[in-house]
Amino acid sequence: MVAVGPAPSPVAPGPATIVSLVATPLSIPLREPFVIATGRIDATRAVLIRATLEDSSGRRATGFGEAAALPPVTREDQPDLLVSIGAAATALPGTALVRLDDATAIGKRLLPSSAVARAGLEAAVLDAWARLEGVPLYRLLGGTNAPVLTTDITLPISAAEDMVAVALRHRAAGFTCFKVKVGRDWSADLRALRAVAAAVSDAHFRLDANAGFTAGDAGTLLDAALADGLVVECFEQPCGTEDLAGLAALTARAVVPVVADESFRGAADLEALIARRAVNGVNLKLTKLGGPLAAVALARRARAAGLGLMAGAMVETRVGLLAMAHVVAAIGGVDWVDLDTAFLLTADPFTGGWTTAGPCLQLSGEPGLGVGMT
Repeated sequence: MVAVGPAPSPVAPGPATIVSLVATPLSIPLREPFVIATGRIDATRAVLIRATLEDSSGRRATGFGEAAALPPVTREDQPDLLVSIGAAATALPGTALVRLDDATAIGKRLLPSSAVARAGLEAAVLDAWARLEGVPLYRLLGGTNAPVLTTDITLPISAAEDMVAVALRHRAAGFTCFKVKVGRDWSADLRALRAVAAAVSDAHFRLDANAGFTAGDAGTLLDAALADGLVVECFEQPCGTEDLAGLAALTARAVVPVVADESFRGAADLEALIARRAVNGVNLKLTKLGGPLAAVALARRARAAGLGLMAGAMVETRVGLLAMAHVVAAIGGVDWVDLDTAFLLTADPFTGGWTTAGPCLQLSGEPGLGVGMT
């Protein structure tokens, strides 16, 4: 378990004013369909947000944020986000920013019902603010340095032979840890896992059922995989979103960590999971939690309660993944890194922000997110 120590003092930004906010569709096709227990998408269904801020000396900077929908995991889809963020954009010019929390407050005021939209708005505002200060975003969030992050790579639900072909391609690129989507049919999932393990001898697995199983079926799959000698690092959201009893029962007997994703949507959910001893860890996602500032605070609360942390995302581009990576740097690291979806896309319209070597991600140290567009 990666330790998250006391929060260092963040860089206190100077006052700034929002000049403009622009929201545009962000739809990039995936190399393979992204199929999970509850749905399928073939392209990102996000909104790119660009926020321009001005400081007291008249200098301006533009920051980027990504509001990423993944129906039906998110209530919102891309058209809904474009409408809600577009409406907020008309009310934002001239808004003063004094404290970091102001970036959260404007989102809660203008976008109270959409954590997805708030996450993109807050990331864009904080990115621009950090650029004005000339520091990486993680410094605004309280971090002091950026560790190298090693991510897994996702294998969506598919026929065993198709999953093997994708796994071999990723293994050739240096990935050895596979986040395998399961949750529709445990016996078919087991066949696919066995096939990948036979083809990739050094494979490690993180299972993710996206709330698709009962606790019994999740346990059956896990027991069979472990009996086969598969290296399973964790089991994410093995059963229903509201089934805390099922999560707790599996957690009590499982020999690998059980991680909440869909069951962890904010502070109230976190306290319920802690009280029930329902899981061993939680998946931080900006789109669930409403933005980087909430993610940092909830990560520290979860760690104080003895829970492990996963850094995750929806199906996001480099922009969204960078925002999450800066949260990871701000809290000093996590136990499981799942920041891979940019590698699953057919194109990348963005530049900067990180360097990559296979599964290894290193933040660039540039101001803000350090990201630009081609």
